[in-house]
Amino acid sequence: MNQLTNSLLNTTSTESFSSLLEEFMGDSVSLEGKIVKGTVVSIYNNFAVLDVGMKSEGRVPLKELSPRGIESDVKIGDQIDVYIERLEDKNGEAVLSVEKAKREAAWMELETAQKEGTLINGIIFGKVKGGFAVDLNGAIAFLPGSQVDIRPIRDITPLMNIAQPFKLLKMDKQRSNIVVSRRAVLEETRAEARTEIVSQLEENQVMEGMVKNITDYGAFIDLGGVDGLLHVTDISWRRINHPGDVLKVGDSVKVVIIRFNKETQRISLGMKQLEEDPWKGKEDLFQIGSKLKGTITSITDYGAFVELQGNVEGLIYVTEMSWIKKNVHPSKIVEVGQEVDVVILEVDSTKRRISLGLKQCTENPWKEFLDKHPVGSVIEGSIKNITEFGLFVGVTDMLDGMIHLSDLAWDSNTDDLIKQFSKGMNIQVKVLDVDPDKERISLGIKQLTENKFDKADQNFKKGDSVTGTVSVIGDKFIEVSLEDGIVGIIKKADLSRDRDLQRPDRFAVGEKVDSKVLNLDKSSNKVNLSIKALEVEEEKKVLAEYGSSDSGASLGDILGAAMKKKSDQ
Repeated sequence: MNQLTNSLLNTTSTESFSSLLEEFMGDSVSLEGKIVKGTVVSIYNNFAVLDVGMKSEGRVPLKELSPRGIESDVKIGDQIDVYIERLEDKNGEAVLSVEKAKREAAWMELETAQKEGTLINGIIFGKVKGGFAVDLNGAIAFLPGSQVDIRPIRDITPLMNIAQPFKLLKMDKQRSNIVVSRRAVLEETRAEARTEIVSQLEENQVMEGMVKNITDYGAFIDLGGVDGLLHVTDISWRRINHPGDVLKVGDSVKVVIIRFNKETQRISLGMKQLEEDPWKGKEDLFQIGSKLKGTITSITDYGAFVELQGNVEGLIYVTEMSWIKKNVHPSKIVEVGQEVDVVILEVDSTKRRISLGLKQCTENPWKEFLDKHPVGSVIEGSIKNITEFGLFVGVTDMLDGMIHLSDLAWDSNTDDLIKQFSKGMNIQVKVLDVDPDKERISLGIKQLTENKFDKADQNFKKGDSVTGTVSVIGDKFIEVSLEDGIVGIIKKADLSRDRDLQRPDRFAVGEKVDSKVLNLDKSSNKVNLSIKALEVEEEKKVLAEYGSSDSGASLGDILGAAMKKKSDQ
C-alpha cells in the first residue's frame, strides 16, 4: 500500500493517477455490483468460502445455496453465481450475495417470461396478508388468496414448498412488485382437459367424479375438468330431503350421464340409475286396499315417508294418520325408525308414488259409534263447548257431537234457551244423524219430547178464526200464544187493514187478540196469523147482511146499524 502511495505522490497528472490505480487493482474495481462466478474453496460454520478472482475471498450462508426447504449439498470446487456488493468489508473480505445474484437472474427470466407469455416455476413458502409469498427462483412474488385455486381451499399446506408453475399477472422491478396466479394455470389446463373430455362424453356413459359443490336442488360433480349436475331426485330411488344428507364435498362418486347437450355442454348426471329400479316387477305387490308393514324413514310437516317392501317408499299424509288428532305435527304421532301397519290408498306407477293410510288400520270411531248408537238412540254427554251456533257434546272419550240451536227446543227462543247451558254440564241427547265419512255426529234435545206442532194441523186449519194472548212484541211482528202451547205469529202488514194501525207497539203483552189462520210453517213450528184478514172477512159479512154500496147507504151507516143490532141483542 505504501508503494501505491509513493507512486501517487510522484504522479503529476490525472491520467497517470488513473492508470496507476488500475494497474495496482486490476479489474476488481469494475466488478462491484456485478454477478460473477465464484468457486467454493472451503465450508465451515454453515458458511461457504468462495474465490471470486479477487485478492480477498468472500463467504455466503449455506442456506442461500439451496432451494427453500431443501438442505444444501454444496461441495468444495462447486462454482456458484454471486453478486458482488462490496470489494471488501472491515474484515478485508469481499461482500457477496447469492440471493441477489438469484434475484437478478430471476428478474431477467421474469422479463423474458412476461414478453413471451410463458409460465414461471415457483415455490409457495409463506402466508402474508391477503395471500401467500412465492419464491420465483430468487424473486419474491405475491399470490392473492383468490388466485390459489379454481375453488376456495381451506388448507393450503399440501401446496407449500413444492415447485409448481405460475402465471405472471403483474411485474414492476423498480417497486419489486410481482403478482402471480396459480388459478390461471389451472383454468388453462382445465379448459384443455374440458375440451378433450367433452369430446368423449356420451349419454349412458358411467364415470367417476368428485362432489365439488352442494345446493338445495342437487350436487355439482367434477368429472375431471368438466362439471355435471346431479339433481336431488336422481341421487337415490328413496326420497332425499337435501343432497347434503347423503353427500359431502370431496366425496368420490360413480355417476351415469343421463342427458348431454353438446351445444350448451350441460351435463345431467344420475346415481340411482346405476341401481335396480325398486318398482320394477313389483306393481302387483301394491294394490289399493292392501295392508302392509313398513318403516318410517323421514318426517315432514305434511306427513311421513314409509319404506315398504323392496325399498319402495310411500307417503302417509298427516290427514291420514289419525282419526282424532287433526291439528298436530306428524312427529307427535310417529317417529323415524318406527314399524307401522299401513293401508294403500292410491298408487301412481308413472310418478312412482304411493299414498298410504295409517288411521285406516284401526276402526273408524264414527262408524264404531254408529254401530253402538244407531240414529234415534238416547245417550248422555258432557257439554265441551258453547258457540253461537250450538253446543258441542262429548259422546265418547274421543268424539264430540253437535246440537244445533234449532234442535234445542221446539218453540222457545233459542237465544234465551242457550243461556241455560254451561260448559261441563251433563245432558241427555238424542242421536239424529251419524256420518262416518264426514266424521260428524248430529244431536238434538228437543227431539226428546213430542213436537206439539205435529198435531197443529188438526186444530188450526187455514181460514179458522182463533183467539190468542200476545206473548212477544217485536219490531215487525207480534207473537201470540194459542191453545195447546202452539205459537202464532202476526207480521206487521197483517196487524190491521188500516196502515196507520200496523204498529206492533200498539199491542201489550197479555192482551187478547182475534186473528185468522193463514198457514202452518212447519220449519219454524209456528202458525202464521192475520188480524187484517179477519177484519176484511168481517166487513164482507156486514155488507152482505146490512146492505151494499148500491143501496145508497154509507159504509159508516151500515157498520153503525150492525153495531146497534149487536148491542140490542
